[in-house]
Amino acid sequence: MKTQQSKTLFDKAQQYLVGGVNSPVRAFKSVGGTPIFIEKGNGSKIFDVDGNAYVDFVQAYGPMILGHNNETVTKQVTSALQDGYAFGATNEKEVQLAQIVCETFETIDKVRFVNSGTEAVFSAIRLARAYTGKDKIIKFSGCYHGHADTLLVAAGSGLATFNMPSSDGVPQDAVKHTLIAEYNNIESVKTVIENNKGQIAALIIEPIAGNMGCVLPSPQFIQALQQVAKGNQILIIVDEVMTGFRSKFGGAQDLIGLKADITTFGKIIGGGFPVGAYGARDEIMQKVAPLGNMYQAGTLSGNPISMACGIATLQTLQQSNPYPQFEKHGAFLEKAFYESAEKYGVSVQVNRFGSMLTPFFTAEKVVDFTSASKANTEQFSTFFWAMMEKGIFLPPSQFESWFLSAVMTDEDLEQTKLAIDYAMEQVAKAHF
Repeated sequence: MKTQQSKTLFDKAQQYLVGGVNSPVRAFKSVGGTPIFIEKGNGSKIFDVDGNAYVDFVQAYGPMILGHNNETVTKQVTSALQDGYAFGATNEKEVQLAQIVCETFETIDKVRFVNSGTEAVFSAIRLARAYTGKDKIIKFSGCYHGHADTLLVAAGSGLATFNMPSSDGVPQDAVKHTLIAEYNNIESVKTVIENNKGQIAALIIEPIAGNMGCVLPSPQFIQALQQVAKGNQILIIVDEVMTGFRSKFGGAQDLIGLKADITTFGKIIGGGFPVGAYGARDEIMQKVAPLGNMYQAGTLSGNPISMACGIATLQTLQQSNPYPQFEKHGAFLEKAFYESAEKYGVSVQVNRFGSMLTPFFTAEKVVDFTSASKANTEQFSTFFWAMMEKGIFLPPSQFESWFLSAVMTDEDLEQTKLAIDYAMEQVAKAHF
């Protein structure tokens, strides 16, 4: 595995970019070594500046569900480029993408497009406060909902990777209305509500947590959560930024029986371009300007190029229906993990939901941030670099989900299986 060009670029990047990167996890701090600089992607693979090829399980952290440089998507984006890049005015493509989202989600009558998942989430929280007239919100420890001040507490992967409980620059006043409960623990939710009766506007939850690694909620927790929220007039914001359109053509909320009052989106609905959105039933969305007094705006919101990419991605997903294949491929990889782990005596827990999965290096079942945090990050680091050596590109953090793409082949999966076996052997040899 050659890395000289990446090392040269990283040296230069550190002169001009903070830490040499534009997002902290890309710095490879938790796994050591030099970040890999990617030159291009095609299909299931990406290629770095040193000429190394990798089967890509990062998928830009989710949006490249169709793989890289999809022919249909590229054609539609290229066509849209011929008509102009941005107008600061409404365009037909906004309506087309909005229609797809609204017709797919029964809980959504209207949607508002923004430019990122972070923007979608903090707008949704503002909307919940405007609609209810209450200030406090509940979030779950280990769930990440973007880097807005209000939510940058107990926030999952990015901060967990750097062992940071919060962020400098976030005033105490900014988080004084943010209450923390434990994922999969309904009693913690009830306690928070009891201590703040009548003050809570909403609770926000990832239907499948992805930023403490892939963590699934229990059916009992989801059922009880909805009962408690309804009984206390608390809105449920379902953060589908990562999960929307990833495990079915729709949301993970449908698969786990969770009914949202407000839903947020990102990742796949932009197909690789910067797009976010939030949506709800009419009576809630009527609060948003220009219909109501909850102000939110954006010069590049509904950008025609981003809309074209989102439309093409969702239409292709709907037509191709890769979701049964995702289940098959995910099960194949899960089995490969457990077989190799048993073979080499390594403790591993594999959490999986459709096309998302995370192997945790721990003997304990992972159901929340506390149990996720017990994973052995040194073992993961050894595993990560062994996988890279064998041409498999992974998120450089124990606390991130892996993502499958619709274009992964049987050959890609066999290569990954062999790499897993090799990497598990290296972990066993390291004698942690």
